[in-house]
Amino acid sequence: MGIHLTKRLFVLLNILFFVLFMPGIALAVPVRLHTTSGVIFAQTTKTASYSTSSEINLTPLQSQQLQAVRQRRNREIEAVLNTSQRDQLAHNLRAGKNMNQALEQLNLQPDQQQLVKAIGQFTNLKMKAVSSRHSLKVVQK
Repeated sequence: MGIHLTKRLFVLLNILFFVLFMPGIALAVPVRLHTTSGVIFAQTTKTASYSTSSEINLTPLQSQQLQAVRQRRNREIEAVLNTSQRDQLAHNLRAGKNMNQALEQLNLQPDQQQLVKAIGQFTNLKMKAVSSRHSLKVVQK
């Protein structure tokens, strides 16, 4: 009976490891929730805390993970906005503004502003996690 308990514990710990330390596998496949939505999101521009994937030579998998993180961010922000705000956001992005500039020009309610800010912070953390995994692999080589 002790052997069965050990095997079950081992399987449970492996599953936990994969869920916690490899979330990119789950994020690698983008899911489209609003297929009829006409919102077009631009890629984020380079910020001081994050370099673009071409500058740090990410692997295709890591680039895909970053793209999935951005797509998830876009869907989450879209879910916070109403129809007219989505249209205005799409217009602002087509006009050449980056995501932050486009969002600032919307008349967001205070609760919407807080949600969008939280989504942005969470996205930045995810992107830093993908980048740091890449940095660790480069250092180990």
